[in-house]
Amino acid sequence: MMRIVQFSDSGDREDAVEVPKVVKNEDEWRNQLSPAEFDVTQREGTEMAYTGAYWNLHEKGLFRCVCCGTALFSSETKFDSRTGWPSFWAPVANENVEETVDDSFGMRRTAVSCRRCDAHLGHVFDDGPRPTGLRYCINSAAMRFVKTP
Repeated sequence: MMRIVQFSDSGDREDAVEVPKVVKNEDEWRNQLSPAEFDVTQREGTEMAYTGAYWNLHEKGLFRCVCCGTALFSSETKFDSRTGWPSFWAPVANENVEETVDDSFGMRRTAVSCRRCDAHLGHVFDDGPRPTGLRYCINSAAMRFVKTP
């Protein structure tokens, strides 16, 4: 069991709840996800800059995990980082994401994943805007956007 914060599709923060970890085998994920979603979330892939569905999205809404539906980011913290990927200065709830050290490609970065299902989302960097100074650089293929009123 793990603790996450739930959000309604209208974007309202609800209760922190204990939920079971979502665990599926590779075939189950392949059946649920598109090839691009599978590569990003299960193989820690990265979509090409300026190709994802949400890098230039400016609508009001909530970004949920494409694998398990957990709320991850809000349009209220989205900003134009000029990198070609959706960027946010904070997650919708710290309880809903997990950060780990990523030493791949000969560099040290901080990987970001969904706490409930371990889906790889992207990375977080310390070159973002105020108030946090953080830039959560997230693959569009790892998220599903839900428009809010």
